Amino acid sequence: MKQNQTIITYFIIKGISDVPELQAAIFALVLLIYLIVLVGNMSLLLLVCLDSHLHTPMYFFLANLSIVDMTSSTVTLHKILLRFITGRNTEIYVACLVQFYMFASLTGHGLFILTAMSYDRYVAICRPLNYKIIMNFKVCLLLASFCWIFGFIQVVPYVWFVSKISCFSTNIIDHFCCDLVPLMEIACGDLTILKALSNIQGLIVYTIIPFFLILTSYIFIITTIVKIRSSIGRRKAFYTCSSHLTVIILLYTTLIFQYTIPSHSLGYKKWYSLFNTAIVPMLNPLIYSLKNKDVKTAFRRTLKKYKDSAYCCIIVVEKKI
Repeated sequence: MKQNQTIITYFIIKGISDVPELQAAIFALVLLIYLIVLVGNMSLLLLVCLDSHLHTPMYFFLANLSIVDMTSSTVTLHKILLRFITGRNTEIYVACLVQFYMFASLTGHGLFILTAMSYDRYVAICRPLNYKIIMNFKVCLLLASFCWIFGFIQVVPYVWFVSKISCFSTNIIDHFCCDLVPLMEIACGDLTILKALSNIQGLIVYTIIPFFLILTSYIFIITTIVKIRSSIGRRKAFYTCSSHLTVIILLYTTLIFQYTIPSHSLGYKKWYSLFNTAIVPMLNPLIYSLKNKDVKTAFRRTLKKYKDSAYCCIIVVEKKI
C-alpha cells in the first residue's frame, strides 16, 4: 500500500534524464529532431496542397498523418525544450491532464489514419477499376473525420477516471510528459476499473482491431500481387504500398516492445514512448518522400514552377526599372 498520500495541485516532470551533464545534449538532440519533424511534415503537407497531381486519397490521408505527427510531437517535445530554457520542470494538474488527453488522442488517431490508408491501398491494388468510385472525396472525408472524432472521444473515459483520483503518493512523474502509465504508478486508491479499461481498450481499440484490419487488407493485397503475371506489374503494385508497410512495421514493432515490457520498467517504457513520439514522426515524411517517385517528382515540379515564377518576376521588375 502506498504511503504519504496527499492531494496534488502540480506535478514535477523528471524528463528524459535527470543527469545534469546530459541536459544540454538532450536539449540539442530534441531540438534537432523537433525541427526535422516540423520541416519534414510541413513540407510534405504543403506539397500535397500545392501539387494537383497529389490530390488523391492516398496523399489526402498522408496529409492528415503529417498534421498528427506535427501536433503530437509539439504537445510533448516543446515542453522538454521549455523546461530546459526556463528551468521549470513543474506542470499544474489541469495542464497535465490536457497534455495527457492530447497526447493519447493523437496517438490513437495516428493508428486509425494508418488503418484507413491500408484500406485505400487495398482498393487501389485489388479493385483498381473502381478505385475512383469507391475512394471518392466524400468517403475519404468521412473516414478522416471518423478517425479524428473517434481519436478524441475514446480518450475521454481515461481523463475522467484520472481526474477522479483523489490523491497521489508523490507529485514526481518519472516521464518526459503526462501519460497514463506514470500517472497510475503514483496514484492512490482503487485503480481496478482504470487498469481494466486501459488494458481492454489498449488491447482491442489500439492493437487488435487496427492490426486485424491492416493485416486483412495486406492479405488481399499480397494475394492479388502474387496473381499478377508480369514481374514489372508485381513490382509496381508492391511499390505503391511499400512506404505505408514500412511505417506500419516500424510503428507496431516499437508498440509491441513498449507494451510487453513489465509495468515496473518505466525507464524503458519512457524511451520507447519517446521513439514513437519523436523518431517515428521524423521518419514518416522521409520514408514517404525517399521511397515515393510521385512525391519526388511533385517536389521537382513545384520547385521548378516557383523558380520560373520568381524568374518572371525578376524580369518584370528589371523592365520597369
